[in-house]
Amino acid sequence: MKNKLEELRIKKGFTQQELAERLEVSRQTIISLEQGRYNPSILLAFRTARLFGLTIEEIFIYEEG
Repeated sequence: MKNKLEELRIKKGFTQQELAERLEVSRQTIISLEQGRYNPSILLAFRTARLFGLTIEEIFIYEEG
């Protein structure tokens, strides 16, 4: 799954650590998400969408195949 997390984080001026604290996850989780190595839980996806004022689909892009 692809995502726009790094782009959104930079636009908001958040460091990886600041975003991690706001989402109540580790900085390593943010790094893994941004690199596409980790897919968020549904709860983390909702918290992320709320933080950025977007829908889950606007942040996390599911591609079949």
